[in-house]
Amino acid sequence: MLGVIDLPTYLAGLVLIVLLPGPNSLYVLSVAARKGVRTGYTAAAGVWCGDTVLMTLSAAGVASLLQANAVLFGIVKYAGAGYLTWLAFGMLRAALAMWRTRHERVEESEVAAAPAAEERPYRRALVISLFNPKAILFFVAFFVQFVDPGYAYPALSFVVLGAFAQLASFLYLTALIFGGTKLAAAFRRRKRLSAGATTAAGALFLGFAVKLTLASA
Repeated sequence: MLGVIDLPTYLAGLVLIVLLPGPNSLYVLSVAARKGVRTGYTAAAGVWCGDTVLMTLSAAGVASLLQANAVLFGIVKYAGAGYLTWLAFGMLRAALAMWRTRHERVEESEVAAAPAAEERPYRRALVISLFNPKAILFFVAFFVQFVDPGYAYPALSFVVLGAFAQLASFLYLTALIFGGTKLAAAFRRRKRLSAGATTAAGALFLGFAVKLTLASA
């Protein structure tokens, strides 16, 4: 179909890959839990745009360039790891503030959290997506296996595969967003739970940063 080989196998692999936790999905979940459905979708839009850019770059052969150029790959890798580390420390600072104010009234804690309104979730999610060289290499390594090399319009094949990938991402992130809003009510009632969840998110982002620094082309 349109130069796509073995579509059922691609879809099965895609589902497994999408369900694997990563910094993008974790960030969307945390934003939805803290700020609601609308802001969650704003962050998700950044993820989808970032993935679209990565798919386009992969189809254009940029992933192969990163794979062949160790210096360029290292620059992108450490820039991404640095950004994830910066996000992690921001989350840990916020968690520390929550632990310190966990006995205060909700109104006071909401005032203390007011600066977070300047978070710009779309831009942050977009940058998280773009500074992930392993994702670029994954897209080219995974997509190429399902593109018929003899098909006259390979770009169309990439579009079809990318459309399925974005649909799977949309369904998964939508589930996370609505699940996150349900968690938000519990977070507002239980300050310790909110502080603990934010601490865990910060630790996970640090883990993602370390994993990225250990990645090889």
